[in-house]
Amino acid sequence: MRILHVLDHSIPLHSGYTFRTLAILREQRRLGWETAHLTSPKHTAPTPDGALEETVDGWHFYRTPAPTGPRLPGLSEVALIKATQQRLQEVARKVRPDILHAHSPVLNAVPALRVGRELGIPVAYEVRAFWEDAAVDHGSTAEGSLRYRLTRRLETHALQQAAHVFTICEGLRGDIVARGIPAAKVTVIPNAVDIDKFEPSGTPDEALKASLGLAGATVLGFIGSFYAYEGLDLLLAALPSLLAKRAILRVLLVGGGPQDAALKAQAQQLGIADKVVFTGRVPHAEVGRYYDLVDVLCYPRHRMRLTELVTPLKPLEAMAQGRLLVASDVGGHRELIRDGEIGVLFEAGRADALAQALLALLGQRDRWPALRAAGRRFVETERNWASSVSRYRDPYAQITARAIAHA
Repeated sequence: MRILHVLDHSIPLHSGYTFRTLAILREQRRLGWETAHLTSPKHTAPTPDGALEETVDGWHFYRTPAPTGPRLPGLSEVALIKATQQRLQEVARKVRPDILHAHSPVLNAVPALRVGRELGIPVAYEVRAFWEDAAVDHGSTAEGSLRYRLTRRLETHALQQAAHVFTICEGLRGDIVARGIPAAKVTVIPNAVDIDKFEPSGTPDEALKASLGLAGATVLGFIGSFYAYEGLDLLLAALPSLLAKRAILRVLLVGGGPQDAALKAQAQQLGIADKVVFTGRVPHAEVGRYYDLVDVLCYPRHRMRLTELVTPLKPLEAMAQGRLLVASDVGGHRELIRDGEIGVLFEAGRADALAQALLALLGQRDRWPALRAAGRRFVETERNWASSVSRYRDPYAQITARAIAHA
């Protein structure tokens, strides 16, 4: 079986999106399937000499050039769809796939459906998050606005037209089914980890810790992208009251993103800038060294549709390393974290609740080994990529069989 994946972006960019993609591709190859990979114009990493094909770490990608001309609201999305459709037509004729597998956002699903109809190839659509909800977080629209409603209608149309729908968690599956999509047509491929790539937490590098001004400190940390929905502003808001009880606490923020400047300004305003360390982005190979510096990982996501519906990948990676974690009680976290058994949940949006949860955990060191072991056991038994990706097998077989029957 040959699957042509249509992606928003890929490596060499690093994100939860690209890491999930690589895990899926590896496991599909292990199942004996051939995979080909096309990225949309939104993939912004430059290729050598503007090449339309690129091999990164042994993975070959077809690239789509960005459309030219003015980027007007609404029209820029139309241009992206047209550019992806044109490039996908070229690549599909060359690759001759059995399935077109479009991944979020819907800007990839629409051209895949058009090309699929033209070439007689069944289309699977994988929803990792809804585009309209991501746009709300980015501030480019508001929930219930005209743009939001139109985008939601486009998303629902793509779900209706796809031969099968995949998604990453039960929260999104419930929302999809509520739109009138038959439950039998929707399969969850849950986020997971490659357990062999993660070792239980190691010994902190004291030289690195000292170089960051963290020597002797108890470290609260976050490693990832700084988006507004991650709630890192809540962690900073909780820090003054935490410092009043535990003066040796420090916050380590590793990564970067749209909220970088706002978080630094907040730390200054609160008078805690000297207690918060911003490292910026670090090489992926070095991330483990920074994880080893952190005593408790914090995932204080704000409550909104995106975080209620979508399960994140980072807490699973933390569990695989046997880390301690505190997280807000949004739906995406509740689907992963059993409170008091795998990690600690607190009421989303409340800095005082976050502070209380952290102080309680820091004061109960006798609980730490059991929490760490339970998290590692959860990913070993329930959230490994081999198990998750095997769920593609039956839907793929069904939609290719239907396509052959109707040919």
